[in-house]
Amino acid sequence: MISGFLLVNKDPGITSSRVVQILKKKFNLKKVGHLGTLDPMATGLLIIAINRATKFASLLLQSEKSYRAEVTLGIQTDTDDAEGEVISSKAVNISGLDAKESLLTFLGESDQLPPNYSALKYKGKPMYKYARDGIKVEKAARKILIKNIQNILIELPRVSFDISCSKGTYIRSIARDLGAKLGCGAHLSGLTRTSQEKFTLSEACSLDDIKLKDLISLEKAFEDLDFIKLDEKDCKAFLHGRSIEIDLDHTNLLRVYDSANQFIAIGKNSSKGFKHEYLV
Repeated sequence: MISGFLLVNKDPGITSSRVVQILKKKFNLKKVGHLGTLDPMATGLLIIAINRATKFASLLLQSEKSYRAEVTLGIQTDTDDAEGEVISSKAVNISGLDAKESLLTFLGESDQLPPNYSALKYKGKPMYKYARDGIKVEKAARKILIKNIQNILIELPRVSFDISCSKGTYIRSIARDLGAKLGCGAHLSGLTRTSQEKFTLSEACSLDDIKLKDLISLEKAFEDLDFIKLDEKDCKAFLHGRSIEIDLDHTNLLRVYDSANQFIAIGKNSSKGFKHEYLV
């Protein structure tokens, strides 16, 4: 059974879930999932996990992501992006310097309120369903980290920039909050994911062109991790979920190989010993 990751360059107008369905049918696959939703209007890198790779999804879901974003000032929508209904429109009476300085205040750690239209769940139900029914839900703010904002291009009323951020960051919320800071409202008018973890958009293929030969193996995907080789005795205990004692002074994740040099797992050391976190 083949397992690994495919890098798709998603087109606008298609949901991430639809991409998964298309690939599952195209290659007759059992298990397929994506590692981080892109909204229908957004384009760019969408990592697809196939078969056993879906078990490793959490490792990449936690990863930093980078985007090229375009915000249009002066127009606010109910979804905080270009697909929503306009709820306010104001003149943009600010300078480019004002826009740049306000944008850069998002750098660092902060608490971010998610958009009303999001897949986050409240009492087991996605927030966008409440929003569609006209029900306002007060969702708690979440801690996010904006690592950098670069290549800022200001052509008012549009502000474009590259942004790198932590898991769970909504660029739509950045657009909404930038408009609030500037007092004119704003929405996200363009978004392209350019990287996630070590994978970049330049490596991705279109949905039409992608082939199984483009599959990135589990071993290749995590080759940046250090590795350890286990003898036959330790390997047997390790694969059965028992802790083994190894000489390690850290708790970083490690690739694990058996005595025949086969990649078998990703493991982690703790005070209770070395155990597998993810089995290949």
